[in-house]
Amino acid sequence: MPIPILTDTAMELRHLRYFRMLAEHLNFTRAAERLYITQSTLSHQIKQLEEEIGLELVTRKGKTIALTHAGQHFLASATRAVEGIDNTLRELKSFQQPLTGHLVIGATHTFSIKLLGQYLALFVKQFPLVKLELLELPAQEIENRLVDESLDIGIAYTPSASEALWSEPLFTESLVLVTNREHPFATRKRLRMVELHNQPLVLLSRTFATRKLLDGYFDQVKIKPVVVAETNTIFPIIHLVKTLPIGAIISERAIPDEADLHKIILQDPAPTRTAALLWKKNRHYSQTALEFAKLVKENY
Repeated sequence: MPIPILTDTAMELRHLRYFRMLAEHLNFTRAAERLYITQSTLSHQIKQLEEEIGLELVTRKGKTIALTHAGQHFLASATRAVEGIDNTLRELKSFQQPLTGHLVIGATHTFSIKLLGQYLALFVKQFPLVKLELLELPAQEIENRLVDESLDIGIAYTPSASEALWSEPLFTESLVLVTNREHPFATRKRLRMVELHNQPLVLLSRTFATRKLLDGYFDQVKIKPVVVAETNTIFPIIHLVKTLPIGAIISERAIPDEADLHKIILQDPAPTRTAALLWKKNRHYSQTALEFAKLVKENY
């Protein structure tokens, strides 16, 4: 039997708490003792609740108490309502206290060298009691550690390979071709992707999301660059480009300020990638983690 929808109800939270306690014990005396009220008060409150709803919630035969069919349905709704309110109240109370705890963040190299420093400084200044731990990791390891919960938050590039994760986009950035000042392309400001056919390049390893993205662009325009080297970190790429007549496709954010490399805008198509916060699905996150994510989103 459906529970009627009530409007302008006088029902209060205490009615739901009293009903839940009675449903747990099925005894007015024991329930009243647990609630630190008299038995007559509890009986009156339950009767008031039934009158408000317009249905009998419990049957009374002497000292024997049982939930009616409507009472069983109402108990499930009352439980969700009370637990929801209690959880909200706990969260609100935590806002009044200084944030504490331990937060472990995993980020790819590009973020750790150009962006995370400023985020960490802002966060530590605002929440000095939180212990922050930053790990610079490949994207795949970030995803693995998010799944096993040894990381709280990941910062990497989409798409994620794991169905256990969801991403919250931060920004989209273009990838550029970088060369040294002696490279044949060093006088160019723009370059079409097809012009990279048979050109020597050093690229990230195939396990990286950015490399898979670039391979997709190469397939799209039907070209095959000559990949002379692959690496899982940016520093060897920068060194090779500085010393040899080869190019690399990387984010501008990954180029050290002192590298003195030539940057060329790629087009037709322009390769882009999306940076994102990575989260594990169906995991409860602390207020500390949510505050860090908020700070990143407000300052990227």
